[in-house]
Amino acid sequence: MKVLMFGWEFPPHIAGGLGTACYGLTKGLAKNEVEVLFVMPHASGDEDQSAVRILNASDVETLSDISTIEEFWKRINFLEIGSNLLPYLSPEEFEKAIEQNLKDTVTDHNIGFGQKYKFSGKYGTTLMEEVTRYALVAASIAKLQTFDVIHAHDWLTYPAGIAAKKVSGKPLVIHVHATEFDRSGENVNQQVFDIERNGMLAADRIITVSHLTRNIVINRYGIDAEKVITVHNAVDFQGYSAMEVQRGLPEKIVTFLGRITYQKGPEYFIEAASKVLKQRSDVRFVMAGSGDMLNRSIRRVAKLGMATKFHFTGFLRGADVQRMFAHSDVYVMPSVSEPFGISPLEAMRSNVPTIISKQSGVAEVLKHAIKIDFWDVNALADAIHALLAYPALSAMAIRCGLEEVNTLKWDNAAFYIKKVYKSAMTGKDYYQE
Repeated sequence: MKVLMFGWEFPPHIAGGLGTACYGLTKGLAKNEVEVLFVMPHASGDEDQSAVRILNASDVETLSDISTIEEFWKRINFLEIGSNLLPYLSPEEFEKAIEQNLKDTVTDHNIGFGQKYKFSGKYGTTLMEEVTRYALVAASIAKLQTFDVIHAHDWLTYPAGIAAKKVSGKPLVIHVHATEFDRSGENVNQQVFDIERNGMLAADRIITVSHLTRNIVINRYGIDAEKVITVHNAVDFQGYSAMEVQRGLPEKIVTFLGRITYQKGPEYFIEAASKVLKQRSDVRFVMAGSGDMLNRSIRRVAKLGMATKFHFTGFLRGADVQRMFAHSDVYVMPSVSEPFGISPLEAMRSNVPTIISKQSGVAEVLKHAIKIDFWDVNALADAIHALLAYPALSAMAIRCGLEEVNTLKWDNAAFYIKKVYKSAMTGKDYYQE
C-alpha cells in the first residue's frame, strides 16, 4: 500500500507535537508494510528518511498555468479563503502583523507552468498564501505520483489533501490532531474553522487522536459519526536511553513543557506554583516553551514575588527536552483543551511522575498519571505537593507509569490506521477491515 501524506513539519525541525507524531506514525506504518511519500513545504535535507521518503514541495514544479491564487481556488471549486490568517498570534500581534503584511504585499502573484516556490514552512504572516500555494503544488504532485490513498495532517494541509483528491480521484483521510476550538476556545477564527470543516466534509475517513476530539468533530462541525475514528497517539522510544545529569541545585524541580498559550493552561501552573511555594521553599518551577502568553506569564510570576524560584527556558527540542525531563521531579500538563498530549508519555518514559488535566485526550489512555481539572488550582497544588512530599507515592507513579507507556507504541497505532486506509479505499466499515 502506498500513501501520499501531507504534513507541515517533520523532525528535527518541529514547532510542537504534530511533527513528532508524524515521525512516529510513519515509522510505525513502515513496519506495517505501508510505503509513505511525505510532502512538506520546506525540507532541510537532514530529516530521517529511514522509514519514509520526504518530498520537498519547494522543489516541485507546478503543472498548472494560473494567473492568480484566487483563480486557483475558483478552479478547484471547494473553498474560498482570505489571505490574512494568523492563528498563533495574540490580538495585538495580529494587528501589527497585518499592518506589516499589507506593506509587504506583492501585487504580482502569477502562478506559471513549471514555476517553483520556496516555502518557509513556518507559521508567519504569509501562512495563508503558503497554505494556498502548497495546495497548488499538491495537485501537481498528485498528477505525477502513484499512490492508493491520501493522508493530510491538520488544517494547514487539508486544502492540499482536497486538491490531490480532486486531481487523482483517490480517497482522502484527514488526521485531526487539534481543532480551532482547542486552540482558541469559543473565540474561533472563522477562516480556520471553515478550512477544517471543508476538509472534514471532503474526507472519506477522519482520524481523531482521542474520543474527546472525535466528539468535537461530530458535535461542533456537524460531521457524520460513522466516518470519524479514534486512534490514540503513541510515543517513540526507539534509541531512548536514560540520561544522567548533575544538578547544580538541591531543590526539587517541577516542569511545564509546551507552548505558552491559552490551550496549554500556563496560568494555572503559575498559580499552583505560588500555592506550593507557600507550603515549602525547597522547590523550583520551570516553564519550558514559547508562545503568545510568555510575556504575560513572566509578569504574573514577578507580581506573585516568586521570580527567584521560577525559570523560563524558551523553546526546547531534541536532547534538550530529554535533559529537562532528566532534571525534573514532577511534570505537569494543565491543558485547558488538549486533543491528546504526547509530552506526558515522554515524561513518564523518563521516570518522571506526571500530573495531567482531565480535559486532555491522553487522560483516556493513562491510568497512572494524576488527573485534575485544569481550573482546580488547589487540587493541582496538592498533587504537586504530594508527589514531592511522599517518596512512596512518587516511586509508585514512576514504576507503574513506565510500564504503562511502554505499551503505547506507534506500531500499534499504525496497524489501526492501515485499517482506516483500507476502509477509505473499499467503503467498508472500519471494523470490518
